[in-house]
Amino acid sequence: MSDAELVLRSTRVITPEGTRAASVAVADGTITAVLPYDAPVPEGVRLEDLGDHVLLPGLVDTHVHVNDPGRTEWEGFWTATRAAAAGGITTLVDMPLNSLPPTTTVAHLRTKRRVAAGKAHIDVGFWGGALPDNVKDLRPLHEAGVFGFKAFLSPSGVDEFPHLDRDPLARSMAEIAALDGLLIVHAEDPHLLASAPQQPGPRYADFLASRPRDAEDTAIAQLIREAKALHARVHILHLSSSDALPMIAEAKAEGVRITVETCPHYLTLTAEEVPDGASEFKCCPPIRESANQDLLWQALADGTIDCVVTDHSPSTADLKTDDFATAWGGISGLQLSLAAVWTQARERGHGLEDVVRWMSARTSELVGLDTRKGAIAAGRDADFAVLAPDETFTVDPAALQHRNHVTAYSGKTLYGVVKSTWLRGQRIVADGEFTEPKGRLLTRQS
Repeated sequence: MSDAELVLRSTRVITPEGTRAASVAVADGTITAVLPYDAPVPEGVRLEDLGDHVLLPGLVDTHVHVNDPGRTEWEGFWTATRAAAAGGITTLVDMPLNSLPPTTTVAHLRTKRRVAAGKAHIDVGFWGGALPDNVKDLRPLHEAGVFGFKAFLSPSGVDEFPHLDRDPLARSMAEIAALDGLLIVHAEDPHLLASAPQQPGPRYADFLASRPRDAEDTAIAQLIREAKALHARVHILHLSSSDALPMIAEAKAEGVRITVETCPHYLTLTAEEVPDGASEFKCCPPIRESANQDLLWQALADGTIDCVVTDHSPSTADLKTDDFATAWGGISGLQLSLAAVWTQARERGHGLEDVVRWMSARTSELVGLDTRKGAIAAGRDADFAVLAPDETFTVDPAALQHRNHVTAYSGKTLYGVVKSTWLRGQRIVADGEFTEPKGRLLTRQS
């Protein structure tokens, strides 16, 4: 510990080997050693004794819509990264759409990075976008450091980001496979969506019927076939349909390079509890029934689903009308994701080690940051969340750091209070007080 500048000590430190009492030594923003709890601290080294609060690696959220620039009134780098930090997230990867311009060329990526510079309270990386007409841009974006490429198989909801039909999907996937890149996909079949009953109005049951499970299942089957043929890396975004789980498990067993995420709202909210007209619960694919949710949890436990991310997709309050057909589809969850998942996980017999695996270790691995993020281990960035797992709080929308205080969790009592968040050995938020932004803009190579 002779070279340490800082030591964080806790009776409960979550490490890759398990939870134990430990002292974590930090120098130059990096973890240098994980030592016994009572390891002597050299004179002059700062000691932070966290008592019985849990020290866990900062979460890595690989699915966030920051919407900046262009729709900054929906969200922005300043507000999104403050919300993330308040919730124990120390790294996010920004989706390429809902900003103007979308991140579909190197020039647009430069614009996005220029806007984010100096506003990021946590580390931020960027996805690129795969559109019908930008196959030529995929390699330059890859070389510029995006972490992979987002595509839709059905309309995205914004005109500037059109979806991929079968032939453009094959061309994009082939190009990305040639780079050994990662294609991440919103998987709903547009034909099945178009043929589903479309009944506008406030009834959640009508909206749920308009986004059937078959649409997800058919699109995922198509992706599995394409990925198998091209030996491509494919990641299924925001899985909500439990019916797709057997084919995903079979594909993994056959060696198809497929990974899968789900989201806190699918794991903690159910269709049965959504009030009519409450479009703060609207997202696509939709929140489904409690029996479906049980199967998603089982798939997390057995590894069929790899990770949990927010799909934080905010909007201004006026777009959340009481008509589910026309309201903006997206749930704001950055600040609440850890507490929401932990609240449900503890009821189902899971521990914080499981939550860390789903929301930090595996997300870091997904985007190739697992040599730096996602674990409390020597050589990793000193990114931490300090959690009081048995304390509760009631969600007050006005207390959220998101730009627009719209949340499906309003009034819910959740377990897990984030006491402080640390980025490369510097405390960036504690008890609601933030430092100036200290986040870095990440690339795949850095």
